[in-house]
Amino acid sequence: MTWLSKSTAALGFVLLTHACYSAHEHSALQSHRAASLSSSSGPTSSLPIDIAIETFVATFVIALGLVLGTSQLRPIQWRVWAGKIEREGESGFTNSSGEVEKDYVGNPFRLLESRPGFVDIRKQRKEFAAWRKETSATA
Repeated sequence: MTWLSKSTAALGFVLLTHACYSAHEHSALQSHRAASLSSSSGPTSSLPIDIAIETFVATFVIALGLVLGTSQLRPIQWRVWAGKIEREGESGFTNSSGEVEKDYVGNPFRLLESRPGFVDIRKQRKEFAAWRKETSATA
C-alpha cells in the first residue's frame, strides 16, 4: 500500500472511531436522561443525523483507502495474462515500490512448452525399417 492509501484509510478509521465514540456518548446521555425522568416516559430520540453522516463518510473513506492500496487486477483470460507475461516479463508485475509482486510465477505455460513433443510412431517405424535393412544388407 502506498502512503496515500495508508493515510486515507487511517483518516477513515479516525473518523469511524470518532463516530462510534459520539454514538456511545449520545446513548449514555440518553440513558442518563431517561433514568432521571423515569416518571414520564417521553419519546426516545434516535441517533443524530451528523453522527450517521459521519459514519457513512468514514466507511466510504476507509473503502477508498483500501481500494487505492490494491494492486492492479489480473486479466481473467489465461491467454491474455500469458501474453502480458511474455511481452513484459517481470517489469509488468512490479508494485508501486518497484519490487516484483509476490504472486508473479513467470510463464504459466512454461511446463507445457518445455516438455518433449508427441512421439511420431510412423517416423520411428520407418527409421527402424531403414536401420534393419542396412544391418541385414551388411551382414
